[in-house]
Amino acid sequence: MAETVRNPKQVRSIDKKNRIIEAGYRLFARDGYYSTNTAMIAKEAGVSTGIVYGYFRDKRDILVEVLNLYVNKVFEPIFETFENIQAPVDFDYLLSYAVDDVVRTHRDNSAIHAALHSLTYSDEIVNARFTELENEMTLRVADCLEKGGYRSDDLKEKVHLAMRCIQDYAHEYTYDHHDYLSYPRMKELLVAMLKHIFE
Repeated sequence: MAETVRNPKQVRSIDKKNRIIEAGYRLFARDGYYSTNTAMIAKEAGVSTGIVYGYFRDKRDILVEVLNLYVNKVFEPIFETFENIQAPVDFDYLLSYAVDDVVRTHRDNSAIHAALHSLTYSDEIVNARFTELENEMTLRVADCLEKGGYRSDDLKEKVHLAMRCIQDYAHEYTYDHHDYLSYPRMKELLVAMLKHIFE
């Protein structure tokens, strides 16, 4: 079937392909990857199964596009914040904003995030894409901080550590949420700890 797969150039065809990707996004979020099939995606997108196979070899091809859509939706807005950094860097504001933004994106996309992250253990492409994203985030944020006037010999290490800590807090806040913990206080402690790392 690979020979029938095409890359659309006309607006109407691009729209159909995008509808299929967005349908996959919704269904993977709602039902999970393994409980979704191409017939369900076709129905959700309002196209025939044959149309789906005209653009994608299989469900895994759709998964790759869903993953790219997720990355663009969730992480590009975070990058935009860092691209506007100016010297001197206000780490109180920047770190607090980053924590809030990462929590918001996890909360707003919790179902698809959980569905995609669960595949990192079983799917090489998904795992590689998340690793690539982590690398890209570290390098882009470090670059933005340098352009904003911040200098440090171990900048990439600091950025990577900060990203991991913020990500863990977002997971804790979104998925675990223990009743005995004060999340506003935890955020204060996290920001203070990360600010200390960058000072």
